[in-house]
Amino acid sequence: VCLFGSFQQGRDSPSLIFTQLSTLTSISISIESGKRRDGLEDMKLGVFLATISKMVDEMLFIFCIVLLTLSCAELVIGATQEPFRRDPGHPQWHHSAFQDIANNVRHEMRQLLHSRAQVPFQVPLEVNIVLVGFNGDGGYRYSVDAEKLGELMKKIFPSHRPSCMETGLQIDIEYSLFYNVIPVGQPELIAFEQAVKSNMVSAGSARETEFGREVPLYDVEAMKVEAIFNRLYTYLFGYEAGTYSAVEMNKPVPNAIFILNLDKLRMDPMTTSQADNEAIYAKIEELGAEDLQKQEGSYIYHYRYNGGSGTQVWLSSGRYAVIDLSAGPCIYGKIETEEGSVGYRTIPRLQNLLFPRNREPVKPSVSQDIFIGQLASLIATTIEYVIAPDVRFESIDPASRVLVPIIVLQNHQKYNLFEPGHDYTIDVQAIRKEVLKMVQPVQEVVVIGGSHNLHEHEKLAVAVIKALRGQSIHDTGKYGRFQTKTMTYLDGAILQEEMRHSSDILAAGLLEVSDPGSFSKYFSARNWPERNGSKMANSAVKSKPLWLALLPKSSREKRSKGYRSLPDVDVYRNYGTRLIPVFVLSLMGVDSELMMEGESLFWASPESVFVLQHEKDSIPLSYVSETSRRQLQPTSVQRHILAGIASAVGRLVAPYERASHIHQRPILNWLWASGCHPFGPFSNHSGISQLMTDNAMRNAIFAHVDIALRTVREATESLQSFANDYLRTPLGEPVKGQPKKSTAEMWLDKFYKKTTNMPEPFPHDLVDRLEDYLDKLEGQLVDLSAMLYDHRLEDAHQNSSEIWRSATFTRQYVEHVLLRERMNMKCCKLEFITPVQSSQAFIYGGILVAGFIVYFLVIFFSSPER
Repeated sequence: VCLFGSFQQGRDSPSLIFTQLSTLTSISISIESGKRRDGLEDMKLGVFLATISKMVDEMLFIFCIVLLTLSCAELVIGATQEPFRRDPGHPQWHHSAFQDIANNVRHEMRQLLHSRAQVPFQVPLEVNIVLVGFNGDGGYRYSVDAEKLGELMKKIFPSHRPSCMETGLQIDIEYSLFYNVIPVGQPELIAFEQAVKSNMVSAGSARETEFGREVPLYDVEAMKVEAIFNRLYTYLFGYEAGTYSAVEMNKPVPNAIFILNLDKLRMDPMTTSQADNEAIYAKIEELGAEDLQKQEGSYIYHYRYNGGSGTQVWLSSGRYAVIDLSAGPCIYGKIETEEGSVGYRTIPRLQNLLFPRNREPVKPSVSQDIFIGQLASLIATTIEYVIAPDVRFESIDPASRVLVPIIVLQNHQKYNLFEPGHDYTIDVQAIRKEVLKMVQPVQEVVVIGGSHNLHEHEKLAVAVIKALRGQSIHDTGKYGRFQTKTMTYLDGAILQEEMRHSSDILAAGLLEVSDPGSFSKYFSARNWPERNGSKMANSAVKSKPLWLALLPKSSREKRSKGYRSLPDVDVYRNYGTRLIPVFVLSLMGVDSELMMEGESLFWASPESVFVLQHEKDSIPLSYVSETSRRQLQPTSVQRHILAGIASAVGRLVAPYERASHIHQRPILNWLWASGCHPFGPFSNHSGISQLMTDNAMRNAIFAHVDIALRTVREATESLQSFANDYLRTPLGEPVKGQPKKSTAEMWLDKFYKKTTNMPEPFPHDLVDRLEDYLDKLEGQLVDLSAMLYDHRLEDAHQNSSEIWRSATFTRQYVEHVLLRERMNMKCCKLEFITPVQSSQAFIYGGILVAGFIVYFLVIFFSSPER
């Protein structure tokens, strides 16, 4: 009993207790042996000792069983409380929402294809919201109802439809959003606080609020704390964060938004104490009114990703974004511009909510609805700009190889940009590594570099001079007064056009073949090679269009239906190489503040990228972070080259831009301008986040689907136009159907569901084949939606490519048939005449007159007077 009590109180270790048990067992054995040596002189004493020995053996056996059970329980409890440890029985991430909406997606696709309804293509997207420190154990001991937050997100932001930045129009894709709100326990919270605390570095002072006091400021390098976020990602979802691309995995991989509420008093950098195991698992006490007011800790900390601008939200290198409500507040944006600026109250803060200025403190239970609403708005903004952003360019890339030549045009011999080991060095291999993440699965990437003297290409030098432009800006001088000055910049659009029309083969030749329209110009589907030709043997991709099986097989059927001979080929393929030249203008002797338009060093289009580099150390921008201006380093162009290639190849939009069809222009929000991406004045990283590379792959798929759906609509519009011209009622009016049915449903259902012996204005088999094709396309679109939900991007890319090609060939087939029928209808004309009167008309007239006579006779004789 004493041993058991000592084990319960934790005074002795299990090994020491086992040693004591061994000693006790040896004592009992000694008693037995002593009993035998004395010869059992006293029988009563012998019986007593035997009874005691037996009882000791039974007690030892029972106690060993209990001790082993308690030891195992202690080991299990300790293992489960260890942060970020996945044991058998750990809750699994559920990813099965598509099974509940598969029928809805199929219904939407049927409406889209068969009734020409303006219904976008539905893509389910799951967003995981991870709450750290919202179980009454974080800052201000605040609690958030995870279920309530998820229900609110479903109500206020159930879907999102991205747009194309190039056209400003919404694409035919709509995300159906599903939310998983996941709270995290206390051990993980304490681990986060210790990781952030250990990476704090003093960085001066900053203000708590707009008119508050100045307190110490600390910087936290986000790249150093990414490791613990990766551990949490693996702990929750079972996948390594950012280790593999979605194409390589080709299976469900989650994206997440981490929202942190840390206790600043526990992570105060002025204290050197570290949390031990007892503190990690100990119960966290509630805070009184005075303790709540001290929760800010009289200090501020910011995150900086690779030395970029200070922020409290940042995009990681993996598949998650981080929002730390305890950090900040942070202030950054464009000078003298309200749009998109981040201020003291942009991100919700519990201090402002619980202790409003000039008012009584608010209870946490009363403020929860307001805080959840602010949190939902922040999550919706994150989805619009980071999780499901817009598309930069809506272009199709059917090539099997992507060639990116980096051409340096320099007017000096001072240094070589490809020489390694300098700040201005262009690392070709690093660029190729990032480009590989953004291209399609079947594409090969080739990145090469070379330098040329600009004075040896006088046409290109003239093009650079023609592209120089000036603008007048108003800036505050040294004493705070506005001053007007003119800034010179390079206009990228003019530079590209001038180089295209120059006679220099270095630029004009590359820009000519880099035009995306050159695929249809030089490699039109109507100019296929022969089926057994030598060129077809080297094709990269071969497959059959859906409508090919619907064409007449026998020569008799072809002659009877009047089909023209088509090329003897039943496969199509990808062609050649897509060329995206990157022109780096390394100039000396120019304006010290020369930039490209938009206060940037690059300009990108779907066919080329232009980057400016010169010897100026830094250029002050009209962007401010805290109390200092952001500086641009024109000597280092690695990040800007990557940003231009990401825009051209991956069709990526900067995480602070979004096209607004309401405003009819792009709008800016600098909230997510920091993190693992090369865009904008607040970022300082030459890499691309895994979230953005997944978006690049989805952008290629969306371009295929969007163009395919518009192509199908054009085909049905052609049929409808033909029907409006030649399908009339006997009185010459257009055919009208039921009010609830569209025109397309009317003529498909009413006239062409059954064949008749009457002459048809256009062939019935065309409508049958088109409907058969639409049924197959419907199944393909439903499968594509499931693949996108499961993040099987490689399979989805192959499916979308098949959809796009089949839609293109189907439209050509419809145009071919309608052209033939219009030629047949040229021998006929449509006339409307008054119907000829017949004997039946006189009979009907006589019946009408007789009816009037009978009516008047009945009225006359029914009078009482008669």
